Amino acid sequence: MSACVPAGATEPAHTERAHPPHSPPPGRRRVFRVASADLSAAVAVFLIALPLSLGIALTTGAPLQAGLVAAAVGGLVAGRLGGSPLQVSGPAAGLTVVTADVIHQYGWRTTCAVTVLAGLAQLGLGCLRVARGALAVSPAIVHGMLAGIGVTIAVAQAHIVLGGEPQSSVPDNLRALPAQLAGLDPAALAMSVLTLAVLLLWPRLPGRAGHLLRRVPAALVAVAGATAIAAAAGLVLPLVDLPSWRSHALAGLPEGPVLGLVAAVLATTLVCSVQSLLGAVAVDKLASARPGAGHVVRSDLDRELLGQGAANVVSGTLGGLPVAGVAVRSTANVHAGAVSRNSTMLHGVLVVAAALLLVPLLELIPLASLAALVMAVGIRMVSLHHIRTVTRHREVLVYAVTALGVISLGVLEGVALGIAAAVGVALHRLTRTRITHTEEDGVHHVHVRGQLTFLAVPRLSRALHLVPQGADAVVALDGSFMDHAAYETLQDWQSTHTARGGTVEITGRRTGVRIAEPGALASGPVPDGEPGTSGDCRCRAWTAWRNHQCDRPSPAPDDAGARPDETLESGEADPRTGRALSAPARGRTPGGRQLARGLSTFQRRTAPLVRGELARLAREGQRPSQLFLTCADSRVVTSMITSSGPGDLFVVRNVGNLVPPPGAESGDDSVAAALEYAVDVLAVRSITVCGHSGCGAMQALLDSRPASPASPAAPAATPLGRWLRHGGPSLERLRDTGAPAPRLAGRPPADDVEQLCLTNVVQQLEHLRAHESVAHALKEGSLELHGVYFHVGEAQAYLLAEQEEGRVFDRVRDVDLVV
Repeated sequence: MSACVPAGATEPAHTERAHPPHSPPPGRRRVFRVASADLSAAVAVFLIALPLSLGIALTTGAPLQAGLVAAAVGGLVAGRLGGSPLQVSGPAAGLTVVTADVIHQYGWRTTCAVTVLAGLAQLGLGCLRVARGALAVSPAIVHGMLAGIGVTIAVAQAHIVLGGEPQSSVPDNLRALPAQLAGLDPAALAMSVLTLAVLLLWPRLPGRAGHLLRRVPAALVAVAGATAIAAAAGLVLPLVDLPSWRSHALAGLPEGPVLGLVAAVLATTLVCSVQSLLGAVAVDKLASARPGAGHVVRSDLDRELLGQGAANVVSGTLGGLPVAGVAVRSTANVHAGAVSRNSTMLHGVLVVAAALLLVPLLELIPLASLAALVMAVGIRMVSLHHIRTVTRHREVLVYAVTALGVISLGVLEGVALGIAAAVGVALHRLTRTRITHTEEDGVHHVHVRGQLTFLAVPRLSRALHLVPQGADAVVALDGSFMDHAAYETLQDWQSTHTARGGTVEITGRRTGVRIAEPGALASGPVPDGEPGTSGDCRCRAWTAWRNHQCDRPSPAPDDAGARPDETLESGEADPRTGRALSAPARGRTPGGRQLARGLSTFQRRTAPLVRGELARLAREGQRPSQLFLTCADSRVVTSMITSSGPGDLFVVRNVGNLVPPPGAESGDDSVAAALEYAVDVLAVRSITVCGHSGCGAMQALLDSRPASPASPAAPAATPLGRWLRHGGPSLERLRDTGAPAPRLAGRPPADDVEQLCLTNVVQQLEHLRAHESVAHALKEGSLELHGVYFHVGEAQAYLLAEQEEGRVFDRVRDVDLVV
């Protein structure tokens, strides 16, 4: 019977569907599973969150259950809906000042309504997808805000530590502090000092036993220890009071002046959103830095904002504190090895269980111990690292204004002052431009330091007119921005000066600074209609040397008025630019003109930047630390992928990055000579063999006729074929099924060519070890060998590592290893 039956020849077979149409067939039922790493991380975060949630609720003056509600909702709602899987949300210390102020003015039920409204505002911002825009706030303002909040928390909790009650503001707390010191409670002070001592010393326990004990969070040990000692000693202290959940207050309708309520909602939304988004970015960095992290999916900030908004709506409705991402809990979650959002959600489940089952134990905790815990958190919010960073970037004024504004006036007022200070500093930098004119050896130098805007045009014009007609001039732009008014002034003067017989060179003085100006200013005027570098070129200065050039499309013969291969005679004009060709450019083919343009670009842009370094190398001689052996493929730019410059690498390139073994037939002494010179004369400390994806030499090896003992491969008839015979051992190694093949971490090789590229790097490292000079240096320990695989399409480097399962090329992560 034929397998192909014409349509309509037989009765169609009616089969019953086992599932609805247009849907996939049913598979196995999904079983909810939790990784062991997530379970252990959830326990660690829960042990930190429990005392902190109670302490933050105590600090704000809210019912203590409100802290537990916020912690549970933050874990379950924000953990499930948020866009940062490893960030842990809950009541945050950064929100205490705002929340305490709202409670003091409007009461608890209205505060819950403010939390709900702030959550709705976050949902709206998330739908508008403005999360990335929130990160545009100056870090100095954010860190200053957090520092001001930290000082406010620490000063307020100092009163509870001493056995008293805090006042409503920092100035009031400072004024009441002498009286509080005179009437301090020794028992409360003793429990507070004990808590602070454990918090300070527990992470510093030495030895193997200390390493094991440090796995228990210091906050839990401090509060549990103070509770146990207070109970054993029978001290009379104010303790945690958790009323029955039946009397727990829920959100009510907001009551109070409209403007005041709007300000409270805005302040809560601002702090919750900024702290959560910055926390999500920080968690991404922590997760990427973990050993063996591989590829880490970055947080979806818009989804994170939606998740935080939903959590605040639920928390406020249920009578909880405002919710935000918490740095302490998120850091503990990442360090504990969490791999998914399950750890965050499980921590919320554990908080719910504790709130329902552990009330008798929680009511034994002294309030002084919780106050000391929160005071320590507030002190840590004033980060010396952040102060050093803003000082280095000359933004300490913005930081100080924001922090003092938050301490003295409040969060919204302090942030507004910080924004005003940041704008003032930016305007000051924008308008502070120094323009000088000097003359050296008949050359007039005009040096512009700072941003070149219309405000500096009068001073620029005065300096430029100090240059005599017909003189040689150099204009050094030491800044990062030039507006249109300054550009036109400079271009007009350049055109006038050169028309009167003078010369003008426009350059930047500082290495690595790219002047933000139209490309025509640096490369000369471009006639209308011609595709120039400023319009069509999409390349940017992605190397420090700026030597990448874009090909302009060749003109058609009809447009150019000449054949494509026709050379131009002396005195003729370039048909593309209309300018007369200089003597070196006359009689040159299009390829020669491209070479000359590249060399000219080097002399104009790159040479001034590297001349000093090259002069030093010319005096002292080359002292490279590495020999880098790679393929001659034009897509592999050694200086770019290794971030190196002149004098760093001794480079050997050939087809297929091959190293002929010593004494090999058809041997090539050039590679052996380079090895001997690099190791014995230059004393390099490492040799790297770098292969790459899409290698034509490896493809040619795979396409070649395999040899056999009975019928050896015929000798290659061309120089390329004879050279590729040195890749034969790599091909044999690939076909050897008994040995484990090198592989990429995280994914299998795409095809046989990529597998051979990896195998070839390993094989050439074996050939290196056979050379006498290399073997001797390896034996003395003065030389290292490295293997690298560069995937061109991904722009991703992989570094060869020896692991238990064999040789693995591990992805090089985009983190700053120096930091």
